[in-house]
Amino acid sequence: MDSRPRSFYLLTAFFALFLIFLYGPTLTIAILSFQGPGGGLTFPMRGVSLHWFRDLFQEQAVGDIWGAFRRSFVLGVMVMATTVVVSLMGGLAFRKRFAGSTVLFYLIITALVIPSILVSLGVGLIWSQSGLPVHWATSGFGAQLTWTLPFGLLIMFAVFNRFDSAYEEAARDLGASSWQVIRHVVLPIIAPSLIGVALFGFTLSYDEFARTLLTSGSYNTLPLEIFGMTTNVTTPVLFALGTLTTVFSLLIILVFLLSAWILNRRRARRGSDAGRGDL
Repeated sequence: MDSRPRSFYLLTAFFALFLIFLYGPTLTIAILSFQGPGGGLTFPMRGVSLHWFRDLFQEQAVGDIWGAFRRSFVLGVMVMATTVVVSLMGGLAFRKRFAGSTVLFYLIITALVIPSILVSLGVGLIWSQSGLPVHWATSGFGAQLTWTLPFGLLIMFAVFNRFDSAYEEAARDLGASSWQVIRHVVLPIIAPSLIGVALFGFTLSYDEFARTLLTSGSYNTLPLEIFGMTTNVTTPVLFALGTLTTVFSLLIILVFLLSAWILNRRRARRGSDAGRGDL
């Protein structure tokens, strides 16, 4: 006889509804993207085919899809690299209290609660009033950093809050310099966390709409291009694009998770080899 309380089944049902709400729209778009050539944007489906995926790779009259994808990818890599480096430096700096550290911490957190569209407007105004060209690689890059850096810094703060400084002290006792301690001790230990920061930086940038809306200039990133397509595209090619971008995002996440798994395996293997060496 099942002894589980009624609350267990209620919570299970609630969680199932949550998953449907979370992934239902994505699954619906994925299904509709396989409409036949005569299909539309709604059910019922009119056949099943890859017609709209093939249509994506033909010359489009609706916009620069692949140019927007390249811009989003390059911008995501730029934001990812900057977020990792600055977050690591900030995490190292905040390990010790310094004048103004508390104020600086709250300023970092404040960037998360300011409406994204206001940040986009403010950055765009600063660039235009300074006589600088508004461009996705400059003003758009800066606007997106106001979104990714706080997340990266918070992760690094949590990582270094749990970091055991005994490893560093042991390396210094063995004659390691400050740079050698960071390179050979600190970085290998926190490498999985840095991969997590990189994943946050890339995915948040790749999907960002509001903070790029007024800072991208005359060239759209992929989210802006998709938004523009919703006003003039009435075929499932839009759904096919959404499905491909979702698959691409999942592949990126898989690559980062695989990288973290490989690093953990290597670290565990080195630890076991060192243990056998001591014996």
